[in-house]
Amino acid sequence: MARHNIVFGKDRAFTSSGYAGFSGSQVDDRSQGGYGQAGYGQQAPAQRGYGQPYPAQPGHGQQAPASRDDLEALYARPAATGYDTGRMTMRDALNAITATLGTIIVVGFAVALLPVVLGAVAGSEGEVAGVGLASTAMFIGLLGGTVLALVNIFKKNPSPALVIAYAAFEGLLLGGISGVIDYSYSGPSVALQAVGGTLAVAGTVLVLFRAGVLRTSPRLTKIFMIAMIGYLVFGVVNIGVMIATGTSLRDGLLGLAIGAIAVVLASYSLVMDFEDITHGVKNGVPRRMAWRCAFGVAVTLVWMYLEILRILAILRNN
Repeated sequence: MARHNIVFGKDRAFTSSGYAGFSGSQVDDRSQGGYGQAGYGQQAPAQRGYGQPYPAQPGHGQQAPASRDDLEALYARPAATGYDTGRMTMRDALNAITATLGTIIVVGFAVALLPVVLGAVAGSEGEVAGVGLASTAMFIGLLGGTVLALVNIFKKNPSPALVIAYAAFEGLLLGGISGVIDYSYSGPSVALQAVGGTLAVAGTVLVLFRAGVLRTSPRLTKIFMIAMIGYLVFGVVNIGVMIATGTSLRDGLLGLAIGAIAVVLASYSLVMDFEDITHGVKNGVPRRMAWRCAFGVAVTLVWMYLEILRILAILRNN
């Protein structure tokens, strides 16, 4: 693979041909420890002929030869699963991704609905109070999510608790932004449209990846890296302009163009995430790495959602 998510930056197992001495193919435990002795396709031991001594009988400290019933029982055992070997399976990765994204969605919806719920209870005053709570949640989520993102990136062994905590803070951030934006615009919910757009883009990328249509390449990755540098530089310049003039460069046609480029970049990053997960399963990485996979996918989808939300907000202004 040409390049992988920064979240997997120190985990060569996601891109190399093996992990900790294991080859890329899964190893059946029955081939170890004598399970394969005198098995199918192996030559049977030579029969004792005339004049040959009898084999030594098992004595003290020697193991008796396995009986035919014992060998048949060993061969009848099911193949070792990821749980038995301690390696990550696709199910482990999907479970971790589901738990992480589920936490973001639940917390995000709860925060985004604060203005609506409080407005229904206490009228306009409750609605204003809900917006204030959503704004507070947004800043708490921004600070906590940034700190935990850095911790999870540089932590050698992923922690499920830290990944879920990161998801909770991201839920506060996304829910707060969504609630404030929905309060600012009348008509259909911008946040729900952004959720639908994110699911549509991510689902399309997944289907095309599974079909073998979307793959990374060294040339595309080089373009991706150059575009990412330009995107980050533009973001820093835009922050400086906002501080100096109070206006943003990400408005109008330029804002739509930058947003469209960002969604394309996020989509390519998602393809890299899928490749990392596939290679990790193939290379037999430890099961705990499923949470690093979940963290990487969450980072990409949060970025994609924010960019789609920004595009819809710009369109609503025009």
